[in-house]
Amino acid sequence: MAFPRRALRKEADERLLVEAAQADPARFAELYESHFARVYAFIARRVRNRQEAEDLTSEVFRQALQNLRRFEWRGVSFSAWLLRIATNALADRWQRVARAQGEPPPEPPDVAAVEDIERRALLYQLVDALPADQRRVVVARFVEERSIRDLAQELGRTEGAVKQLQFRALQNLRARIHPPPKPNAPGGRRAHA
Repeated sequence: MAFPRRALRKEADERLLVEAAQADPARFAELYESHFARVYAFIARRVRNRQEAEDLTSEVFRQALQNLRRFEWRGVSFSAWLLRIATNALADRWQRVARAQGEPPPEPPDVAAVEDIERRALLYQLVDALPADQRRVVVARFVEERSIRDLAQELGRTEGAVKQLQFRALQNLRARIHPPPKPNAPGGRRAHA
């Protein structure tokens, strides 16, 4: 069960890093260090030119720093937000190149597809972080499309127990995807004295 704890710890650490950088932009360097390789690889696979990849990666992190205060946790990770910025930077680059060459701009990368991949990756991490029994039920029900009756027989539990495991797993996933707003935060509940 060490991996799920690591995944949760990593997400919590990333949240703390983002919050620290939002409060003090000098702390952004830690986010840069932890996400540089992923953003650079994402861009380098698409431009095939080292200098351009480095320039675009630099632009992505400049824009991220400039807009960091706007970033909010809404079920999409910080790295997904960075990749969205990278996708937009690539689209801008392709349009500039096409205009300079007098050609119509190529189709921009499918932002929705990138977001879908990131959502699926997040969901995979969250399911993997569930307790073993809940994870087994979620995978069996929604990936393998097995019936509650079959699963109950396999696990040696009642159908009601399997339904309860599924309910708790879905509650856990909802809570992690859509955490409750912080008290006194914009749009959040106010603390009562």
